[in-house]
Amino acid sequence: MGFVYSLVPEAPLGGNPLVASLLVIAGFLLGLRLCHRVRRRRHVGERVLILGTSPLGRQVIEEIERQPYHRDTLVGVVDDAENLGRVIEASRPDRIVVALAERKGNLPLGRLVESLARGIVVEDVAETYERLTGKLALEVVPPSSVIFSHNFRMSRLQRPLARALSLLVSIIGLIVLAPLFGLIVLLIKLDSRGPVFFIQERVGLYRQPFKLVKFRTMRPVGRPKSEWEQDNRDRITRVGMWLRQFRLDELPQLVNVFRGDMNLVGPRPHPVTNLGLMILVVRNLSEVSGDAIPYYSLRCSVRPGITGWAQVRYRYANSIDEEMEKIRYDFYYLKHMSFWLDLRILFETVKTVFSRSGSREETLPAGEAVTRHLGSAGLPHAKVDLRVQRPEPSVGVSPPH
Repeated sequence: MGFVYSLVPEAPLGGNPLVASLLVIAGFLLGLRLCHRVRRRRHVGERVLILGTSPLGRQVIEEIERQPYHRDTLVGVVDDAENLGRVIEASRPDRIVVALAERKGNLPLGRLVESLARGIVVEDVAETYERLTGKLALEVVPPSSVIFSHNFRMSRLQRPLARALSLLVSIIGLIVLAPLFGLIVLLIKLDSRGPVFFIQERVGLYRQPFKLVKFRTMRPVGRPKSEWEQDNRDRITRVGMWLRQFRLDELPQLVNVFRGDMNLVGPRPHPVTNLGLMILVVRNLSEVSGDAIPYYSLRCSVRPGITGWAQVRYRYANSIDEEMEKIRYDFYYLKHMSFWLDLRILFETVKTVFSRSGSREETLPAGEAVTRHLGSAGLPHAKVDLRVQRPEPSVGVSPPH
C-alpha cells in the first residue's frame, strides 16, 4: 500500500477498506508468482550422478529427463560403488544422488566424504525425488526421519497467521458473494428436485468429525450407487455441470472456514466413512521398517482446507492408487508448511478455476480396488475385511460426490 501511495499519492485506496484488502491480497499473490518465475528462470542446471539403481532411483532418472528446459543433466549412473571415484573424475558432477537398494556394507562413505570436501552435493534419493516431484515417497521414508525431524509442524506464528487469513477471506467472501449464493440457490431449485446443499460428515483437525457443506450438483437417488465421479456423470444436473466447471459448488465451505472446521489451505478432508480404510492403507506404506506406521495421524494434525497442494498438483482421483498419490502430495505440504506456500497454492487454485482445469477429490470405493492395491504391495489381505459399511442414503439425500 505504501509503495502504491508513493507512486500515486492521490490514489483513493484508503476510502474503501474492502478494495484495499483485495488489492493487498492480489499484490501478495502476483508478487509471489513473479518471484517464483524469476527463481525458475535463474536456476542453473546441475550435472547429476546417480549412485545405485533402486526403483526410486529409476524414477528420479525419469523425472530428470522429463524436466522442462532441461535444467539438470544426468551425467551417469553407477551401480558398482567401487567405480565411483573413477566416474566422478570423468564426469565431474555437481550433485551425487545415493540410490543404492542395499546400503549396508555397500555405501562408499570415504569417497562420499571426499566429494563433500570438493564441493559436490551428496543427496539421498528420497530428497531428490521430493524436490523434483513435489511429493514424498512415503514407502522409503524411515520413521526416525519423521519422528526426529523439525518439519511436519507449524511454527508458532504460522498457525494463527493461517487462521487469521482464512477467517478474513471467509468473512469477505460470504459478504461479497451473498448475491451469487442467492442466484445459485434459485437455479438449483429451478433445475431439479431435492435439497440445495450437499452435506457430508468429514474428518477434521485431530480426527474430529464435522459437517462439510457444498452446493448439490447431482440428482438425488433412492438407492446406493457407485461413488466415483465417472460412474455418476449421468446424475449431474445442468446447473451442477456449470457449478463444477468453475468450482462454485465449493463456495459454501466458506461457512466451514468461518466456523473453524477448515482453513483456506490444507489437506482435503476425507469422509468419515473412509477413515478406517485410509488409516489401514497408509499404515502399510512403509517398506523401510516393515512396521505399520500411523502416518495418517500427521495428516490430521492441521485443519483441512478448501484447496491444497494435492489439488493443484494432481488430477482427479478415480482409484485407491490415485488417492494414495494425492496423500503423498499432502505429506509434502505437511513437511514444508509455510505462509508463502499457502499463498502459492491459493494463486494456483485461482489459475485452475479460471482455466477450468485441475483436479477434484473423489471419495474412495471399498472392496476390489483396495484389495488389489494391498495385494500388489505384497500385503496380506485374505483375512482382513476391507469393506466400508455405508448407511444407505434416504430418498432426497445425495450420496458422496
